[in-house]
Amino acid sequence: MNADSNQAGAIEHIQFVMLRPHLRDLPPVELPEGFRIRTFRDGDIANWSRIETSVDEFPNEERAEVYFEREFGPQIDLMSDRSFMLETSAGEAIGTTTAWMGVFQGESMGKIHWVAIDPAYQGRGLARPLLATAMHRLAQDHERAFLGTQTTSYRAVGLYLKYGFEPVLVTEKDRRAWAIVEALLANR
Repeated sequence: MNADSNQAGAIEHIQFVMLRPHLRDLPPVELPEGFRIRTFRDGDIANWSRIETSVDEFPNEERAEVYFEREFGPQIDLMSDRSFMLETSAGEAIGTTTAWMGVFQGESMGKIHWVAIDPAYQGRGLARPLLATAMHRLAQDHERAFLGTQTTSYRAVGLYLKYGFEPVLVTEKDRRAWAIVEALLANR
């Protein structure tokens, strides 16, 4: 999630990983009135691409679609069970995340993949229920989960911390990334 694109230019962009050592005691899914979460359905590749492009993950929707096809296309049948769209009550898709699977440090585990909220709707606490929904889905099949993030998404990192994810600090790059995020979160 790149909720901080306005300030991102001034922050060194370093990617790092966070791990939730267990999927017990998960946060509740509490949606504000006027919003709902649904699973992925036909036609949502365009919604996913639009949302991810709006948070600067891709330079344009075409590149986002190419990535989507490469990452999820071979297992598109799983998306209706593992990917979620946050919608307004009018049916406009404004957020997305995927409760995917991956391998981290040689272990198969759940993966929170691509949490994003359209910038026009950021700052309203909408990432919380979206993330909680994905975590609940992961808990059905996995005991642990990880996610990839970056220093420029420090506000999202604050949410990940509140939801039990911990930074994985193995390399000097990881420690530098975490020092940047800690400083940014302390100054909020």
